[in-house]
Amino acid sequence: MDGRPNILLITTDQQRFDTIAALNNNSIFTPHLDWMTRTGIAYERAYTDCPICMAARASIMTGLHSTTTKLIGNSAEIKPMAENPTLPGILTEHGYQTRAIGKMHFEPLRAHYGFEHMELLPDYYRYMAKHPELGKPKDHGVGENEMEPVFSTVNDSNSLTHWTVDRTIDFIETRDDTRPFFAWCSFSKPHPPLDPVKEYWDLYDGIDLPEPVYGDWSQDAESMPQSILGPTYSLNNVNGFSKEKVQSIRRAYYACITQIDYNLGLLFARMRELDLLSNTWIFFTTDHGEMLGDHNLGAKTIFLEGAAHIPLLVRPPAGNWVERDPAVEELYSQRCDKIAALVDIMPTCLNIAGVPKDQQPQMDGIDLVDMCGGKAERDDLVGFCGPYNMVLDGHIKYHFSHQGAEELLFDLEKDPQEQHNLIDDPAYADALAKLRKRLAGVLTDFGSGAVKDGELQSTGPAPSARDVHKNAWPGFHHRDVPTDVLH
Repeated sequence: MDGRPNILLITTDQQRFDTIAALNNNSIFTPHLDWMTRTGIAYERAYTDCPICMAARASIMTGLHSTTTKLIGNSAEIKPMAENPTLPGILTEHGYQTRAIGKMHFEPLRAHYGFEHMELLPDYYRYMAKHPELGKPKDHGVGENEMEPVFSTVNDSNSLTHWTVDRTIDFIETRDDTRPFFAWCSFSKPHPPLDPVKEYWDLYDGIDLPEPVYGDWSQDAESMPQSILGPTYSLNNVNGFSKEKVQSIRRAYYACITQIDYNLGLLFARMRELDLLSNTWIFFTTDHGEMLGDHNLGAKTIFLEGAAHIPLLVRPPAGNWVERDPAVEELYSQRCDKIAALVDIMPTCLNIAGVPKDQQPQMDGIDLVDMCGGKAERDDLVGFCGPYNMVLDGHIKYHFSHQGAEELLFDLEKDPQEQHNLIDDPAYADALAKLRKRLAGVLTDFGSGAVKDGELQSTGPAPSARDVHKNAWPGFHHRDVPTDVLH
């Protein structure tokens, strides 16, 4: 019997960093993510360096930043996983049984990129089409980016969320148990449409949810930097929602997360019964966040906290809830305040699996276990997504948009909700100059037109709502057309 540990990677889609009860959100029900938090490592400063689906998932698969792969959006033209070694590919070569279940958002859709077997979102819709007695999922007409809440048209047991867990359980029950496994259980929620099963919506009846935050730079959509409103204008127009409507979308969003969490309880229970908790590392994260009304914004792509700051939990093996492995005793119930990123997942998994260093590719990531133990950390994190950039250096975050050359600067230690723009504060002039220079260097190496003579510059005017609305994409997908983005 192969004694190497199993690895279970669990991801959601578009989940904010502040949506776990054990990490200081007392309004949300997340008992199983709380269990992971309390018995593992919570990386409290984890970020995605490209807050959009395809690029973020490519970072998980390759251990490379978007600035390295050149994939800075959802593009079918650039295929990092076809050009670089992948996490499942290397693990498959080293004897792991590898399985992907749920949303992968690969291009092409059915490309395995190293996985032995994949079950994707279209497979759920194909199954449901063969069983009309179970109901029609997504039979409500709300698009994949629209934020208006709506109820699921199937019950919990027949939902895509439950199917994702059910197929993961089926894999661990029927796997080749002479080999360790790497399984990626990938949920499509809480990405819109925000269509929770009604009983999860009802759980939040009477519970006060956190209200959106606004800053001295974002009191109203008309006077704030227009470049940063581009994704909101394009996808959902949350900037025009009333306070009451924003709270309704937050309720639906929380309900979708709770539905995921409760279904994870089924998976974790089955793992306990099969004694898999004693030899399985469990990772939980997401591809990017959701602004959810903060600063008059919705969606992702930008580098404000709601969109770029993500949850990241790592739970080491432990037998049947209680018994701990003395070899990793120091990793239980830890909080890590170092800057972590999605690219860190691949090197961590390869090291856990015992892949020799000389058989690992060049990666941008850092081993998360080493990071927790104080053996490694990154100096800063540079992000690149469409027209948006970030440099996070310590607790100072610089946000730059090529459109209109609009800038934001925040001290997250003093201002964690990004309410005070310090771009003109003389006390931060030296820090600002350093971050501008750092970003200009990265963009120059990338070949971006946003740099001239070593200085950041605009590549065009900031968008207007009217111009963006002409090409808006609320995510229309008919339920009967197979696609890996039908959430």
